[in-house]
Amino acid sequence: MTVRCDNGATKKRQARNNYVLIVFDSCRYDSFVQAHPKTIRKLGAVERRWAYASWTAPSHFNLLMGLMPHSSPKHVYASEYYQRDFLKFNERLGAGGIEFKSFAPRLYLPVLLRNLGYRTHARVSLPVLNPATPLNTGFDSYRLMERHNDMRAMLREMTFAGDGPSFHLLNVGETHYPYALPDESPDEWPRISGVHGVFKHLDQHVVGGKLRRTKAKMFDKRKLETLRQRQIGAVKYLDTVVEELFDLAPKNTYVTITSDHGELFGEDGYFGHGPILHEKVLEVPFIEGQLR
Repeated sequence: MTVRCDNGATKKRQARNNYVLIVFDSCRYDSFVQAHPKTIRKLGAVERRWAYASWTAPSHFNLLMGLMPHSSPKHVYASEYYQRDFLKFNERLGAGGIEFKSFAPRLYLPVLLRNLGYRTHARVSLPVLNPATPLNTGFDSYRLMERHNDMRAMLREMTFAGDGPSFHLLNVGETHYPYALPDESPDEWPRISGVHGVFKHLDQHVVGGKLRRTKAKMFDKRKLETLRQRQIGAVKYLDTVVEELFDLAPKNTYVTITSDHGELFGEDGYFGHGPILHEKVLEVPFIEGQLR
């Protein structure tokens, strides 16, 4: 396999593994753990890690730079931690010689992978990641799914080429508000004022250049606990879909499953994520390993 370098030089570097990066959008670490996913745990130990950002778009940019959620290590220089983080891609890709300078100057994982001969694909659930955004760089295919909560539909579009490795980014929306499974009628979804459909209707709350006041009441503990249980249920469901992925993917496939950020279900008076600095917004699950 020939690697195309930005300075025009070429050198040989082998990459043996397909690589699948799965992001359970908004999934809290404790929601993931309480779901007890059996299939996903076959990859390895579930780690408690920390997202670099508190909402979807910037967190995915970090992920696609090759920076996985961090472990917040003590007594280490940041540069040393980053160095080890980038070296981990040698194991993920089944390759050798990959380090930070391999990503330079673009600092973007899909670009590096294409230079390594990968076919690169993204299937995303959230509109803030739509194909018109800068995230859609270095991909052979990139699509916003018709439904925000149907990972199984992504699997139907996944292919693994026989003449070279493939990379798949899957942004999975079942764990994002309203934590709905694909067979659940939209009439049964929770409807929270100021939250539901915010991407489409954000500007409708502005009248005459001013934000319209709302009399909507904040959430009670019972409703918030219901929402938390819905996210836990979504992880349990996704464990069955991941089992189908394991059956679909070749054995030389490395899988990373994590989240872009967490969620608040009433802690300290907050719900959701984004412009909130809180431990539960940044705390995420992380698990990875090669299929056997």
